[in-house]
Amino acid sequence: MLLSHDPVQDAAVVPPRRLTARDESDPWHAEAVCRRDEAGLFFAPSKEPTAARLAREEAAKRVCARCPVMIECREHALVQPEPYGVWGGLTAAERRVVLSRRRRRARVAAQSVPGVVGGPAQALGA
Repeated sequence: MLLSHDPVQDAAVVPPRRLTARDESDPWHAEAVCRRDEAGLFFAPSKEPTAARLAREEAAKRVCARCPVMIECREHALVQPEPYGVWGGLTAAERRVVLSRRRRRARVAAQSVPGVVGGPAQALGA
C-alpha cells in the first residue's frame, strides 16, 4: 500500500497492525520514544497561544516520526479514543478527522454489501 505524505490520510486507510509476540509480552508503550521526552511536549498547557501550540505539536510530531511504535500508539489513541495531546504523530483534531473518515468508509462499505439494498439500516427494517 502506497502512503501519502499526509498522516491523517494515511491513518484513515491503514488497517491496524496485528499484535506480534513482542506486543503480547511487553506493552507497546515500553518502546515509545516519548517516554524519554517531556510530557509537556505532547499535551497543551491551559491557555496556550496558537503559535506556541502549533510549534509544540510540530516538535512532538518530530519525536513521533522516529518512534518504532508510532502506528501502535496512533491506533491506541484512535481506539480509546484519546481526547487530548499528540499520539502517534496526530493531534486530537487530526484524530477526529481520521475517525470520521473511517466511519464514512465503513458506511460506504456496508452499503455496498451484495444483497443488502440501502445498507444495514434498511436490512434491519429501519
